[in-house]
Amino acid sequence: MKRFFSFTLIAAALQLGGCSYLKFNHEHEWKGDAASPADRKMSEPASMITPMSEKRETLMATGYAVISIQNHRNPAQQRLLAIRASKLDAYRALTEQVYGQQLDASTTVADMTVMSDTFRARVEGVVYGAVLVSITPVGDDTYETTMSLDRNLVNDLRALYIAHLNSRRR
Repeated sequence: MKRFFSFTLIAAALQLGGCSYLKFNHEHEWKGDAASPADRKMSEPASMITPMSEKRETLMATGYAVISIQNHRNPAQQRLLAIRASKLDAYRALTEQVYGQQLDASTTVADMTVMSDTFRARVEGVVYGAVLVSITPVGDDTYETTMSLDRNLVNDLRALYIAHLNSRRR
């Protein structure tokens, strides 16, 4: 039963995280490029490896947090902690859009039967210049925070991150 619960929890986390990376977010969470495909330069080849951030003028990300599970007895403090947690979740979603996710997976097979199947997702990066768009209560027990990031900052963020990685290697 514990294994089933763990697998269900991991699957739900990946599905929810995937929604923020793929375009399964609400329509208001990102702005598409104003130029039509015919207006784009023909010299730029379309590729699956072209980052999504280069196709949008503004990256948008939304984070969520539940009020009642915050670790405090005071309801007002729980609300403040939920707001903070939802903002951090939005930053995580922005970081996924800028840098992507690192996935580690491991499967163990014995006697042609899968004994264990585990995977772990990780995101790492630096985000600055993000703009807080809104903090909104959703229902009675959830906060939603939406943040945006200008596309012009994305290349700066990536260059800063690469420089940081290179300095750690030395």
